[in-house]
Amino acid sequence: MSVEASIADKLTMMWNLQQIDSQLDELQILKGELPMEVADLEDEVAGLDTRIKKLKASLKESETEIAKMQTDAKEADANIKKYQKQLDEVKNNREYEALTKEIELAKLDIQLSEKRVREAKGGIDAKKETLAIAESKYEAKEKELEAKKVELQGIIEKTEAEENKLRNQSDKARKGIEERLIKAYDKTRRTYRNGLAVATVERDSCSGCFNRVPPQIKLEIGLHKRIIACEHCGRVLVDQSIANPEAASTGA
Repeated sequence: MSVEASIADKLTMMWNLQQIDSQLDELQILKGELPMEVADLEDEVAGLDTRIKKLKASLKESETEIAKMQTDAKEADANIKKYQKQLDEVKNNREYEALTKEIELAKLDIQLSEKRVREAKGGIDAKKETLAIAESKYEAKEKELEAKKVELQGIIEKTEAEENKLRNQSDKARKGIEERLIKAYDKTRRTYRNGLAVATVERDSCSGCFNRVPPQIKLEIGLHKRIIACEHCGRVLVDQSIANPEAASTGA
C-alpha cells in the first residue's frame, strides 16, 4: 500500500505542476510575440538612430568641405584680378609670362573647385534624400514601438499578479517532486510547443499525442504501481483518479 500511495502522490504532484505550468503557458500565449516584437523594434530604432546620426555628421562634413572650396575659389578669383592689374605694370616678357601662367593656374583652380562643389552638392542631395527616408522610417518605427510597448504593458499589468502567484505555486510544487522526475518533466515540456509533459488517458489514447494506449498499459496506469510514460511521445500518463479525483470517486 505504501508503494501505491507513494506513486499516486508523485503522479498527483506532477499532474498538479502541469496544470500550474499550463496556466503560465496560457499567460505567455496571451502576450504572444509582443516581447520579441518589442525587442526587434528597439534594435531597429536604435540602428536607424545611429544611421541618422552618421548621415547628419557626413552632411555637415560635406557642407564644411563645400564652404572651404568656395572660399578657395574666391581667393583664386581675387588673385586673378590682382595678377591682371599687375600685367599693366610689367617691364619685360618674363614677368608677363609669369603672371599669365599664374592667372591660368588660378583659373584652373576655380574650375576644379567649381567641379568639386557641384559633385559635393550632388552628394549632399543624395544624402539628404537618404536622411529624409531614414528619419521617416525612424518616426514610423518609433510610433510602432511605443504602441507595442503600451499593448505589452497593458497585458503585463493585467496578468502580473496572476503570473507571480502561479510562479510561486510552480516553485512550491517542484520542491515536492524528486529531481530526476523534474528533469524529465522539464525536458519533455521543452520538446513540445504546448509544453505538455503529463497527459491523461482519454478514450484509450494519450491526450498528448492521441496515439492508442494498449489495454495492459492502461490497466497498469490505473494501478499506480509505477510511473508510466507514453511509448510514442514520452509524456507521463495519468488516469482520471489522478487528473479528476472528484469525478472519478462519483463514477463520472
